[in-house]
Amino acid sequence: MTTSQDFSMLLASVRQIVAAGDTDRDAKLHAICALLEREVAHYDWVGFYLVDPARERELVLGPFVGAPTEHTRIAFGQGICGQAADTEMTFVIQDVSQETNYLSCSAHVKSEIVVPIFKEGEVVGEIDIDSHALAPFCEADNAFLEQVAALVAALL
Repeated sequence: MTTSQDFSMLLASVRQIVAAGDTDRDAKLHAICALLEREVAHYDWVGFYLVDPARERELVLGPFVGAPTEHTRIAFGQGICGQAADTEMTFVIQDVSQETNYLSCSAHVKSEIVVPIFKEGEVVGEIDIDSHALAPFCEADNAFLEQVAALVAALL
């Protein structure tokens, strides 16, 4: 289990990645995905969905770490990711099998957390985390990922 102290150290690492001047945006986002997937045992798929500027109510898969997904474009309101973008709220789904609007990325996924990323009051993307464990997410995950989203907003 990841502790608050672990999350604090990870947040410092995310700050360093965001502040690094030698890499492009997608490389930084991928580095954040890799860090979170590697360091948090119950984060089995970590990725970013970004709002398509040409179609402002559609999310496009950005950098991610984990198994490939067929869900590369998601309309606002569709699935958990689309609902999070549409409602501008964090969604914590402890058992995806209980959701009627869930877009399955893998038979291994048991739970998901999706955190919107805001810039100037608008949703510009989101962090999506899938877990192969049932009900692994707690308030510390939620608070940590909302802080990560706030830091990442500077890149978008």
